Amino acid sequence: MYSPFRKANGETGRHGRSKSVWNIFVYRSSSSKFDKRDPPKELICPIYGCLMFDPVVVSSGQSFERTSVQVCKDLGFKPQLQNGLNPDFTNVIPNLSLRTTILTWCEKSGAEKPQQPDYYAVESVVRASMASTSSSSISREDSRIRREDSRIRVSERDLFKGVTENPPMLLSHAASEMKSRNNHFYSSSSSEESVIANNSPLLPFKTRLSSYSSSSSQSTSSEIISGEVPSSASTSSEDDYYVVQFKKLDVYEQEQAVISLRKSTRTDEGARVSLCTPRLLSALKPLLVSRYAGVQPNAVAALVNLSLAEINKVKIVRAGITSLLIDLLKGGSEETKEHAAGAIFSLALEDDNKTAIGVLGALQPLLHALRSGTERTRHDSALALYHLTLVQSNRVKLIKLGAANTLLGLLKASDIAGKVMLVVCNLAVCQEGKSALLDSNAVDVLLGILRNWNKLDESTRENSVAALYSLSQGSLRFKSMAKEAKAGEVLQVVVERGSGRAREKAKKMLIAMQRRVKEEYDDEEEEVNWEGILEG
Repeated sequence: MYSPFRKANGETGRHGRSKSVWNIFVYRSSSSKFDKRDPPKELICPIYGCLMFDPVVVSSGQSFERTSVQVCKDLGFKPQLQNGLNPDFTNVIPNLSLRTTILTWCEKSGAEKPQQPDYYAVESVVRASMASTSSSSISREDSRIRREDSRIRVSERDLFKGVTENPPMLLSHAASEMKSRNNHFYSSSSSEESVIANNSPLLPFKTRLSSYSSSSSQSTSSEIISGEVPSSASTSSEDDYYVVQFKKLDVYEQEQAVISLRKSTRTDEGARVSLCTPRLLSALKPLLVSRYAGVQPNAVAALVNLSLAEINKVKIVRAGITSLLIDLLKGGSEETKEHAAGAIFSLALEDDNKTAIGVLGALQPLLHALRSGTERTRHDSALALYHLTLVQSNRVKLIKLGAANTLLGLLKASDIAGKVMLVVCNLAVCQEGKSALLDSNAVDVLLGILRNWNKLDESTRENSVAALYSLSQGSLRFKSMAKEAKAGEVLQVVVERGSGRAREKAKKMLIAMQRRVKEEYDDEEEEVNWEGILEG
């Protein structure tokens, strides 16, 4: 089959290139048509091997499919290109010119326009490339060892030749030398050397673990060895074992490793801190989006455990994991959603994370989870929203999402009403939230809740009064709406039976309402001073 590309001068230069301009020739015959599967190699992603849907330029100047770059970054892999160089994925810039060229080529050739590649399909290609690179490295190392071994054998022949010519002193000396070398070799502290010497498999050892009780996670491997990791972890950094296991192609080994990480970090604060390294977080990211039921839920649960350590919260967000958690909250299994909501809640406790989590788009999925999730998901989503709305920018975002009506409707759900009330209190303190809540008839809803005084717990009573008080500040609309809803009767009950803070707020609202009534009455009795109004 002819290539659709030829040089104008018909010559082939160095590396298959020519200094002359490329001309495109289309070969047609009665028996064959233009082959749509042979696009120019410049339009093909060097990693994935298909037409690029979203080409980007990396720091080293090459162009790749964006998904391929993301997969390589997630796996911590830098492929070797045909020119022997490794690309630098530090910065990524959209290659709009190349994208236009690809679309133009598709139109002219009649080929189908490229579709966005599936992340997991690209991942399988990259992992296969990683395995190939690893095997080639091992082959090169084996060749080097064989060359050294051949040199050693030559020197041994010379040695024994000298021994036969000069017995027996050199023989005893050589035996003692060999014995001392062997003793030194086998007594080495490196477990890797011991494995090589004995040609035996890795042996497990017990890590520092506390008791583990299963949660809602239903692992596909319930029968596993508790907390066992290879002995190589004892002499290298603690995250080495997990990083290696997470990057393996065997899903079962990934599953066992992530279950072990989950158990190791369940109650051990020291393990949470020592294991939460950039290397481990990078290796854990692909498992968070794994389609295997035994891998993904346990990976998210392990991340929740890691996030419980205060020092890890900012580290996890900066590792780029928040976006993955948000996607899982949108479309994961029920168990995965529970863990994802818990992780976002845990990360939102850190003040430095609140704005970033809101910017990344967590508010809308959390708001949706309040209505559609399991009890545990709704609980953690409500608490996450409470902590996120302590920041003004997140309050405004939530209001723009139409959260006022949703939150007021959820106050009728008894299982999470108290937690939703905390979010309402946060929104009521800002002008945008106050206006939206008043538009949604929040005064009537809150007074209706307080009318069931005996059925409410103390915190819900106090937070309901606090929300009303925030709405009353500097708002004429509140006073008119409260008068129509007969708020005086409810507030009088709060003054008589509420806590100290609730009574204080209720008294202030009653005084403000009475002042408003008195002002209205005085305005009706007094003659209007038009001259004063005009002068003012």
